[in-house]
Amino acid sequence: MRLVTFDDGNGARIGAMDGEAVRDLSAADHSLPKDMLGLIAAGAPALAAAYAAFIRAPVVEGAKLLAPIPRTPKNIFCVGKNYHEHAKEFAGSGFDGGAKEVVPSYPVVFSKPHTAIIAQGEPILSAMDPSGGLDYEGELAVVIGQGGRGIAKDAALNHVFGYTIVNDVTARHLQKRHSQWILGKGLDSFAPMGPAILTADEVPDPTKLTLTTWLNGERRQHAPLSDLIFDIPTLIEAISAAITLEPGDVIATGTPAGVGIGFTPPKFMVPGDVVRIEVPGIGVLENPVV
Repeated sequence: MRLVTFDDGNGARIGAMDGEAVRDLSAADHSLPKDMLGLIAAGAPALAAAYAAFIRAPVVEGAKLLAPIPRTPKNIFCVGKNYHEHAKEFAGSGFDGGAKEVVPSYPVVFSKPHTAIIAQGEPILSAMDPSGGLDYEGELAVVIGQGGRGIAKDAALNHVFGYTIVNDVTARHLQKRHSQWILGKGLDSFAPMGPAILTADEVPDPTKLTLTTWLNGERRQHAPLSDLIFDIPTLIEAISAAITLEPGDVIATGTPAGVGIGFTPPKFMVPGDVVRIEVPGIGVLENPVV
């Protein structure tokens, strides 16, 4: 099921995509949790009830999609340099802040605050980056279902509620200037998310997913998730080793080669650009730059 958070003028609530239409799950079953975090936290019985409600849920006219989780329980966990070819292009770009390893030995984890989250169709604010180094990073993101600390790799996928898309928008000059990443990546509007959460039961093997990014119709990134350096179970194990994961936490798994800094000279985003990211099954996350 492709779950969404939407608003039709009567307040935000949860729904499910039926093709391009949105069905109002809460209208079909008033006992369902009212928001996505509540649905995720309620576990398998609530998801089963959502499936049952979908059959009779009415289509919503004029539904505006919000980010599937407009406010995550904690900062979004993000993973840097997690595709081999992107690690190489980043190392050769001069923006890597002096890192000694091209391919990291352990996951590189940073975060984006919830104030960076925007929805499908909402604008990326170029004014947040006065340095003129605005870049895109299309990423598959994991949504945690059952939380926990010390989650073992072989059990990690049992803790996944579903998958969505995140654009890890980055101010490259700020990222380099501060020699760390949150001040280059955590700015307002720098975490487009959506359009939906594809529930984990629809994705028995996430390595079969592919991610593609276009800028103004030009394909810039394309890779299977099997190309990840650290796969999803490894990331969950590493992050949860000493940080308790909670229902609704989001882990953006990294971006493949083809970002703007990978070109000579770099091809940064400017107002008027449109960045489009697709993962078949989840849908398309598209945002204009203003």
